[in-house]
Amino acid sequence: MHHFSDRLNAAIRSKKTPALVGLDPRFDWLPEEIVSAAEAKHSSKAEIVAAAFEEFCFRMIDVVAPLVPAVKPQAAFFEEWGPAGCLALQRVIKRAREAGLVVICDAKRGDIGSTAEAYARAYLAGADPESAIWAADCLTVNPYLGSDTLQPFVKVAVERGAGIYVLVRTSNPGAGTFQDRKTDGHTLYECVAAVVNDLALNTTGNGHYGAIGAVVGATYPEELTQLRELMPHTPLLVPGYGSQGAGAGDVAGAFDAEGLGAIINSSRGINFAIRKEPYFEKFAPEEWEQAVEAATHDMIADLAEHTPAGKLQ
Repeated sequence: MHHFSDRLNAAIRSKKTPALVGLDPRFDWLPEEIVSAAEAKHSSKAEIVAAAFEEFCFRMIDVVAPLVPAVKPQAAFFEEWGPAGCLALQRVIKRAREAGLVVICDAKRGDIGSTAEAYARAYLAGADPESAIWAADCLTVNPYLGSDTLQPFVKVAVERGAGIYVLVRTSNPGAGTFQDRKTDGHTLYECVAAVVNDLALNTTGNGHYGAIGAVVGATYPEELTQLRELMPHTPLLVPGYGSQGAGAGDVAGAFDAEGLGAIINSSRGINFAIRKEPYFEKFAPEEWEQAVEAATHDMIADLAEHTPAGKLQ
């Protein structure tokens, strides 16, 4: 199976959930045992942090791989620590692919021409992990430069069986500063959505959905439902569930009647479940992996109960 959406939907059906776990390591929040082990092996701060991030994410992957179809490493947390951090990111992506997970690298790249194509070829391995140095199935892309920033990413994605998720309606509080501005009666995010759906329609696989997806935040549920209707061939990546305040009911409009068409992300709420209730009371600090597992199961159950994703069960 080569096409990105076909592979993603097969993974969603296999795991019976659209839950996506973001990998967002924060050094100050990592388990003490992981930090201590990294400090014992390395001397520079960058090497210590990178080693700790790698160990943490490896163990996260081991916990969630049997439960969810995909993970989303946030590149910025790794890139902050230079070459050591970037190498850790590469290893984390490789480990996730080896565990059978679909990997969405959240790097929000965007440029034009040969520069955009270089970004695409660096990250988008698609069906064959050996096709790109970063080995991701998919990449988040910033469309601000216009349609010609998307074409190089689309070209490589189609060639390699990869996917991209284009920022359309994001979950941050200030999103409306640009995205709500109107031209000829249409908001900017609606204009971007129309372009993205056309690209998706032209890149469909064996199923209904294309290789070109959209990032649409759960914190704007009315717009999320609207955009599902405006983009019927576009797979959605939905951030904002959990720590950002959105609940399962807010993401229900992202799905089609079969419970497909969207993947719902939770990062901090899963990564650092041990820091919040009810997991803080239920598990000891050294049992953070059990807290991760419990939080993942709870998210899966929440989505199944309150969204069409329950039809996957």
